[in-house]
Amino acid sequence: MAAVAANVAAAAEDRESQRENVPGLESQRRQIENGESGRERPLRAGESWFLVEQHWYKQWEVYVQGGDQDSGTFPGCINNADLFEDQVNWRLKKGLVEGEDYVLLPAAAWHYLVDWYGLEHGQPPIERKVVELPSVQKVEVYPVELLLVRHSDMDTPHIAQFSHTDSVDLVLRTAREQFLVSPQEETRLWIKNAEGSFERLCNTRVTLLDAALKTGQVVIMETRNKDGTWPSAQPQAVNTALEEDEEFQGQPGICGLTNLGNTCFMNSALQCLSNVPQLTEYFLKNHYLEELNFCNPLGMKGEIAEAYADLVKQAWSGHHRSIVPHVFKTKVGHFASQFLGYQQHDSQELLSFLLDGLHEDLNRVKKKEYVELCDAAGRPDQEVAQEAWQNHKRRNDSVIVDTFHGLFKSTLVCPDCGNVSVTFDPFCYLSVPLPVSHKRVMEVFFVSMDPRRKPEQHRLVVPKKGKISDLCVALAKHTGMSPERMMVADVFSHRFYKIYQLEESLSSILDRDDIFIYEVSGRSAIGENSREDVVLPIYLRERTPARDYNNSYYGLMLFGHPLLVSVPRDRLSWDALYHILLYRLSRYVTRPSSDDEDDGDEKADMEDKDSMPKPGHVAGGSSQDSGPEQAGPSSGVAGGSRAPVDNSPGPSHWPQRARRKHLFTLQTVNSNGTSDRSTFNEDTHGVSFSSQPYIAIDWEPEMKKRYYDEVEAEGYVKHDCVGYVLKKAPVRLQECIELFTTVETLEKENPWYCPTCKQHQLATKKLDLWMLPETLIIHLKRFSYTKFSREKLDTLVEFPIRDLDFSEFVIKPQNESAPELYKYDLIAVSNHYGGLRDGHYTTFACNKDSGQWHYFDDNSVSPVTENQIESKAAYVLFYQRQDVARRLQPQPGLAEPPASPACGPPPNSEFMDVN
Repeated sequence: MAAVAANVAAAAEDRESQRENVPGLESQRRQIENGESGRERPLRAGESWFLVEQHWYKQWEVYVQGGDQDSGTFPGCINNADLFEDQVNWRLKKGLVEGEDYVLLPAAAWHYLVDWYGLEHGQPPIERKVVELPSVQKVEVYPVELLLVRHSDMDTPHIAQFSHTDSVDLVLRTAREQFLVSPQEETRLWIKNAEGSFERLCNTRVTLLDAALKTGQVVIMETRNKDGTWPSAQPQAVNTALEEDEEFQGQPGICGLTNLGNTCFMNSALQCLSNVPQLTEYFLKNHYLEELNFCNPLGMKGEIAEAYADLVKQAWSGHHRSIVPHVFKTKVGHFASQFLGYQQHDSQELLSFLLDGLHEDLNRVKKKEYVELCDAAGRPDQEVAQEAWQNHKRRNDSVIVDTFHGLFKSTLVCPDCGNVSVTFDPFCYLSVPLPVSHKRVMEVFFVSMDPRRKPEQHRLVVPKKGKISDLCVALAKHTGMSPERMMVADVFSHRFYKIYQLEESLSSILDRDDIFIYEVSGRSAIGENSREDVVLPIYLRERTPARDYNNSYYGLMLFGHPLLVSVPRDRLSWDALYHILLYRLSRYVTRPSSDDEDDGDEKADMEDKDSMPKPGHVAGGSSQDSGPEQAGPSSGVAGGSRAPVDNSPGPSHWPQRARRKHLFTLQTVNSNGTSDRSTFNEDTHGVSFSSQPYIAIDWEPEMKKRYYDEVEAEGYVKHDCVGYVLKKAPVRLQECIELFTTVETLEKENPWYCPTCKQHQLATKKLDLWMLPETLIIHLKRFSYTKFSREKLDTLVEFPIRDLDFSEFVIKPQNESAPELYKYDLIAVSNHYGGLRDGHYTTFACNKDSGQWHYFDDNSVSPVTENQIESKAAYVLFYQRQDVARRLQPQPGLAEPPASPACGPPPNSEFMDVN
C-alpha cells in the first residue's frame, strides 16, 4: 500500500510539473480550435494532419471548457487504441468516420496536445497527408496499401503503405530496400490489373493517384538480367538458351543483330549509333532514366528511348553473340508507319527518325515555349548565332542535342533588290552532295533497215540533260548512219510503250527502259503529211491454240520485237505491204518450199485470182550475220513471253481466203495492239492512211511454228562499245563538303519570300558551317531522285580515318590554341551494297573500349583492318571530335590485328563503273 501511495504521489507531482509549462485551459482551447495552428485552418495539399480518437478529444473539450485544471474531467494521455485493429501492425480499423470515431488536427495542434498531455506509451501517431483530388482537397485517412513482390517470387508479398501523393519512384525505392537490391542493379515496376493482365509503370515521377494505383493492387519489381534482357521480355521456352547465353562472355559491343526480313537498314543504323561512345555511356550508366520525357506531345512517351536502351544494354553486356531486335522494330513501326512491315528502307532515313525520336523522348524541356525566329538585320554574326543557339536550347535540350547538333549559317540574297537575309539554323547531320558527271550512259538496240543485219546493242554517252536527238547523234558516231534516219522508241511487253520526238528530254527515259532505235527512210516520219513515206509500227501476234465450244480459235498473243517500217504513204496495196513486211522479216522467216506452194487448194487459187491478193510470196531468204549471237534483250519483250490481246475482229480484218502459201494476215490495230481500227482508205488502186496506223502481223500457230525461227528472231550482236569499261575517278570527302557550302540558286518549286520585294524570288542560297557537334554525321547523297529518273552514284569517296580537318570550313572565329576542336576521327560507317531496287546494308565500327574495327553484317561480326573500311559502299559516316575522344577515354595507337574474312560482300571489293 505504501508503494501504491508513493506512485500516486509521484504521478500527481509529474502532473503538477507539467501544468507549470502548460498554458491555461482557455488558451489551450484557442490554440487547438482556432487560428492558423488550429482545427479551423484550411487544408493545404501536402501538409500532415493527425487522427485523434473522438472520445478522448470530447473529454478534452469538456475539461478545457470547465475551466478547472484540478477537475476530475482531466483526459489523461492521448489514447487512440480504439482506432486500431491490433496493437502489433497498428493498422486502422476499416470504416472509421470523421466526427464519430476520430477528429483531425493539423500538425501544430497535434504537437501541442502531445506536449501538454503525452501519447499513450507504444502507440504510433496517426499521421495522414492532405491530398489534392480533382476539385477538392482532403485528408487521406486511408493510404494506399500495395502488395510488393519480386518477379522471381510472386507468392511472397510485402505490404507497404503509401500516400496517393507519393511518387511511383518511392514505391520503387521501397521495393528495392525491402528486397535488398544492390545499387548497381536496374529495376522496373509492373502492376497486376483486376483482370489479371500486367502493365508497366513507365513514368516513376508521377504520383500514385495519377498512376491510378489502389489498395490491394500487386506491384511486381523486375530486375534486369546480366545480359541486358528483362525476364518478362523472354518467353519461357527460351529460358534455357538465355542461361546458356549468360555463360558466354565476349567483348562488350561486339554483338550482331538478327535480320528480321529486309531489316539490314535498321541493323546498320543501330550498329553505327551504338558505337558513339558518349551516347552509349549515357544509356549504360542509366542517365536516361532521369530524363525520360513521358508527356512530350512530339515524343513517343519514352518508348523509343527505352527500347533503344534495352538494345544497348544487351549489345554491351558481353553475354550475346547476336540479339533479335524484334521489340525495337515493333516500336519503330508503331510510331513511324513508313517502317511498318518488312520492306527495304534507307538506313539514313531510319537514323534520322531515331535521332529525332530519342531527342524528343529525352528532351529535358518539359514545356516548350514559343520562340520567334529573328533575322540578323545587320547585327554581328556572333550575336545572331548565340541568340539562335540559345533559342534552340530553350525548346530542345537533350543528350542528342549535346552530342549531334551543330549550327549552320544560311545566307539568302534576292536577285532583284539585293536584300540579304542571314539566319542561323541547327542541324543534326550533314547531307553532302557527290560531284555528279554531266554525262549519262545509255544502252540501246539499233535496228537496221537491212533485214540481214541483227539488232546491235550499243552503249552511248550522252548529256544528262540532253534530248532524244543527242541520243541519235551519239549512235550515228558508231554506225555512220545519219541521225535524220533514226526513230527512238521505248519497247515494253512486245509493244511500243512510247515513240519519242527528237526534241523530247532524255530525262524521261529511265535506266531500266528498253530503248530501240530504228533506221527509217530519209523521207519518212510519223504523222507528217508532207513526207512521201510513212513509218508504220508493226506488231507480231499469234492466235492462241485454245478453242471454245464451237471449236473455233479465239484470242491473240503479242510476241517478239515490234518494228518501225517505212512505206509509201499513198496508193500502197495490201499485197505490196505484205511483200515489204515479208522482206523485213526474211532473216528469221523462211520461204515456203515448192512442195508447200504446189500443195495448195486450186479452188482457193481460182477465187483469189478474182480478188486483190492480200498476202503474197516471201521475198528473199534467211541470211547470216557475223559476230557473237546473244539471247534476246532482257526487256520483257523476248519471244518466250507473250502479251495477250483481244480477239474482236473489226471491219479491217482480212478474210481468211488466202492461198496456203501465205504465211500471215495483216490487220490494223491500236497502239496497244489490242483492237482493230479503220485508219485507211482503200479503192481499186490501193490503200492510203488518214491517220497514224498500227499494223499487226497475225500468225496461225502451225504457220508460225513451221516458218518463224524464234531463236534467230531474238538474236542480236554487241557493238564494241559495250565492252568498254571506264572507271570513275574517286573524289575526296572535302570536295563533297565544298559542294555543300557552294552558292546555289533556289529551284522554282522552292522559292524564297523576299520581305523587301514582297514576293517570292529564286534567291541565291549559301550554307556555311558555324559550329560543329561532338559527333558529326555525314550523309553521302548517293541516291538521286528526279521526276523521270532514279539512280545510285557508285563514286568512290575517299575519306580519312583520322584527322579530318574542318578548320577551313568553319567560319566562326576559331580558337587557334585548340586545333583538336576542328579535327575528327572516324568511328563508324553505314555501307550500302547494290542498286536502287535492292541492296544490302552493313556497318564498320570502332569499338570504344578496344579501339578495334569490326564489320557488322546483320548477326555476323568480324574484325577488319583500317584499310578495308574505305569503299564505294560507304553511305553514312560517323566522326568523333578529337577533344571528346580524349576526354572520354585516352587511347594509345589503335591496334590492327589480322582481319578475318568479312561477311557478305567483301568490304574492300571494287566494282567497275561505266562513266
